[in-house]
Amino acid sequence: MTTYSPTERQLVDWLADMNEDDALALANRMLLEEKVDPMRVLELCRAAMDIVGKRFEEGEYFLPELVLAGEMLDTIGAVAKPLITQAGGGAAATHGRVLIGTVHGDLHDIGKNIVSFMLDINGFEVKDIGIDVPVQKFIDEINAFKPDVVGLSGFLTLAFDSMKETIAAFESAGLRKDFKVMVGGGQIDETVRAYTGADAFGVNAVEAVGLCRSWMGVAA
Repeated sequence: MTTYSPTERQLVDWLADMNEDDALALANRMLLEEKVDPMRVLELCRAAMDIVGKRFEEGEYFLPELVLAGEMLDTIGAVAKPLITQAGGGAAATHGRVLIGTVHGDLHDIGKNIVSFMLDINGFEVKDIGIDVPVQKFIDEINAFKPDVVGLSGFLTLAFDSMKETIAAFESAGLRKDFKVMVGGGQIDETVRAYTGADAFGVNAVEAVGLCRSWMGVAA
């Protein structure tokens, strides 16, 4: 069980409760005045987003709350990322290219955004092609970007069929052998990975980075 200081717990609660003004003010204070480790602040954001996701699943939150949560995360990330890079946490070398997007039929981007952010600061060149991405757009972007890894994101269970369809299309287009495919999202497990035909799945951004590093032969 993760333990939080009172200030950390306050940030998680305010983010999860959509208390935007107070949450952003507190995050800025922690990052810029109190010099809290920016990676720790991002971890608190991820914890808050887990709560948001559960509330969405349970019908307490709807799409506007997910959009606001994503906007708050983007705002905090814009402050945190330069601090991580300044501290030497960002890797300058490009270990490989990762194309990432949320599959068609799904509009969730919180988890995808965290993964993109973490890959970026760990030295990968990331191209995020957004949400509700049609199969053909994935194929077009793969042909243009030539990624080493393709990440398919989806939060809803209906995304599993979209992931399977997308990966099958990679096969049909003769592209599947050119890159690794990882899938991720709130409900993903080994059964879903096998169903979709992906190479691996990650339950969080740290695991996604670990997968990409191992595939690219980058030392941990």
